[in-house]
Amino acid sequence: MAKPTPQTILFDLDDTLIHCNKYFNLVIDQFVDAMRTWFHAYPELTEAAIRRKQQEIDIAGVHAIGFKSEHFPQSFLDTYIDFSRLTGREEGSDEIDLLWRMGQSVYEQEAEPYPDMESTLEELADAGHRLHLYTGGEPSIQQRKVDRLGLQRFFGDRIYIRQHKNTDALEEILRSGGFDRSHTWMVGNSIRTDVVPALSTGIHAIHVEPFTEWEYNIVTIDVEPQGAFLQLKHLRDVPEGIASYGGRIS
Repeated sequence: MAKPTPQTILFDLDDTLIHCNKYFNLVIDQFVDAMRTWFHAYPELTEAAIRRKQQEIDIAGVHAIGFKSEHFPQSFLDTYIDFSRLTGREEGSDEIDLLWRMGQSVYEQEAEPYPDMESTLEELADAGHRLHLYTGGEPSIQQRKVDRLGLQRFFGDRIYIRQHKNTDALEEILRSGGFDRSHTWMVGNSIRTDVVPALSTGIHAIHVEPFTEWEYNIVTIDVEPQGAFLQLKHLRDVPEGIASYGGRIS
């Protein structure tokens, strides 16, 4: 009787296995409220204008320095300074300190798993697949999330944390680990940092729709898949998706 060919599966962490964007959005809401209070005398500083400028600066920071923790609070400060100079409103050191602490607070949130995270990983492990974790960010912050949820029980020492999560980073992992690309998958929510690098390096890709999306992650896919490319609604659909595509051996 045929049985599934064991696969190597790399999982993204943030907004694939655990919630992330929703916490950033909550802190951004706090930032917008503070800005609207401080700049209430300037009606041209609409909520939309503040959000647009912060997002523009935040994304530019990721492009420049990768997933380094200071880029997010710095986007608050730079937005504040930009609008202070635009309106002529005097900057306040207390306000600057508050914005920095506000931006940093997002990294202190609890690690909250996505629905079906544990059962999905258990099902794949029980089926004989080898699970790896590949995430972008600062090692101390990402490792803390891993520790809080005890994810080592699924991934062991097969955990890769990169400040720049792109095709070059994934290629280095695949080469150094001697991965069999015909039986290797990348599972993640980001078209930019999960799907496109996977397709570019010749492995299979699964895009799992996140609860909330960040503009940075939305890009056009201009790579022709060499293997499977699945787009799934839920994390729990991953085992069936891989089983339906994975080769069989006697």
